[in-house]
Amino acid sequence: MINEWTTHEVTNQFSELHNYNLFTTDAVLSEYFGDRRAQWAIDKLTQTGADIGAEYAYSQAQLANQHLPTLEAFDRLGNRKDYVAFHPSWHWFMRYAKGNGMISIPYEYEQPHRWAYFAASFMLMGQIEAGSMCPTTMTQGAIPLIQREPILWDMLKDKLLSHDYDERDLPLTEKRSIWIGMGMTEKQGGSDVRSNSTIATPIDQHGRGQAYLLRGHKWFFSAPMCDAHLVVAKIRDSDDLACFFVPRWKFDGTKNATHIQRLKDKVGNRSNSSSEVEFLDAWGILIGEEGRGIRTIIEMANYTRLACVIGAAGLMRQATVQAIAYTRKRRAFGKKLYEQPLMRNVLVDFALETEAAQHLALKLAEAYEAAETDESARAWKRIVTPAAKYWCCKRSESLSAEAMEVFGGNGYVEDGIMARLFREAPVNSIWEGSGNVMCLDVLRAMDREPALVQTLLTELQKMAAGNAAIQQLLLEVIGIMKDKENIEAHARLLTEKLMLVIQASIMKDVAPDYMSHAFITLRIEQAPAVNYGAFTTTALDHHKILERTFTSEAVHLDGKIINK
Repeated sequence: MINEWTTHEVTNQFSELHNYNLFTTDAVLSEYFGDRRAQWAIDKLTQTGADIGAEYAYSQAQLANQHLPTLEAFDRLGNRKDYVAFHPSWHWFMRYAKGNGMISIPYEYEQPHRWAYFAASFMLMGQIEAGSMCPTTMTQGAIPLIQREPILWDMLKDKLLSHDYDERDLPLTEKRSIWIGMGMTEKQGGSDVRSNSTIATPIDQHGRGQAYLLRGHKWFFSAPMCDAHLVVAKIRDSDDLACFFVPRWKFDGTKNATHIQRLKDKVGNRSNSSSEVEFLDAWGILIGEEGRGIRTIIEMANYTRLACVIGAAGLMRQATVQAIAYTRKRRAFGKKLYEQPLMRNVLVDFALETEAAQHLALKLAEAYEAAETDESARAWKRIVTPAAKYWCCKRSESLSAEAMEVFGGNGYVEDGIMARLFREAPVNSIWEGSGNVMCLDVLRAMDREPALVQTLLTELQKMAAGNAAIQQLLLEVIGIMKDKENIEAHARLLTEKLMLVIQASIMKDVAPDYMSHAFITLRIEQAPAVNYGAFTTTALDHHKILERTFTSEAVHLDGKIINK
């Protein structure tokens, strides 16, 4: 007799993957550090992979994106407070990011592969909770700028490099560790920072290290709970833009006049607070030189653009792994989805896109480590960073949407990770310069740094040697570069073709033959398909590609995935 409330038995339904080690199951990351015998990084990343892959971490990520930050503009007596309150789950991720040295290790030590360690850590954590990565990368990107200001660096060095997490809203002098945000965008300008109207007036003298008062606004003020922000403003009675260090609390212990107007209600990245603010004579210190504000802040933005590339690769990795794991369990039309030929094409396309993005992110991280002394690294850092940001972020948007579709209606609900990955992807494209801005920046770099362009092209020619398809595409890139009259209109085409050359060359250089062959076949030899899985060739080793991407050498035990 059936229970009157029981209409059916639940079968063929499966939760998203969790309780697995994100690092040890990632062939690209494991091989990278293993080949370089970087045991210090392997040990740390293995622990991070276990911690972040645990069911508890997935649960905390869900809570952080369900219980959003709230603004407490005033205290109960009516005094300005400008405080942003967070759920404990947010603090869990912030504490972890500080504790594993993701921010500080690139600056603390001189051992090789420290920037690749940052990239891998960011890639792992960003797969599960991307919002907390925003203040993480801004803090890291601010460090090189602050290092050039001796007095400020001496005061803040230990707090910036600390592995401790101090969530208290107190003056800088009372904090054990601090976070740095940024403020560039204003209502009237958006990406056109030169149109900024915020005015900075010197309190006493003009110049580097001097104090100014800022009056104006920021339409997007990233992570207002940070202890200080780098802010671009125009010098009074001048068209010169400058960059300022603006703390939440002035050095005399009083609250600074940075007033939070509201928090943004964003599509994604919801665990992280973004805001609108007004400066009512907010106190700040000039860093860099007057008239060089954009160049100063863009140096920080280059680091955060690198993080956008890494973050996009991480989102693709998580979406791909979730899709593979799910299709190995879900049955449809008499077979497991994983065994359906068309689904296998889609999954293979995911796997190739993800691996190419991961290799690219690691290659760029290497360039940031070596750029001070190596011409090739400088070329990759300056030219490839904006190109990679454009390309990888766009690809993560389409891949996350397609991967969500693998789960059907279950992927389109808010209590699962697939919908969150889909909503997170666009922020990497928009933040720190939209697609057009990135492509125009590629042109700007090529125009201003012709020697670096030649260095990059020479290296790509060597990497492509022996593969006629890549070499032919590289010639097409060079042809577009020579058409100066139309080059701005063709900036996206140039950037996309350049990125395909770069990714194919890297895959040819470092990936297994069956991976590089498949990538070159589907992305260069065939006209690249608009959608994933739309290709004609059958000469691919689907099994090897998918096993490499996420091994089936796993056991389903009490709803948990564990490695054999």
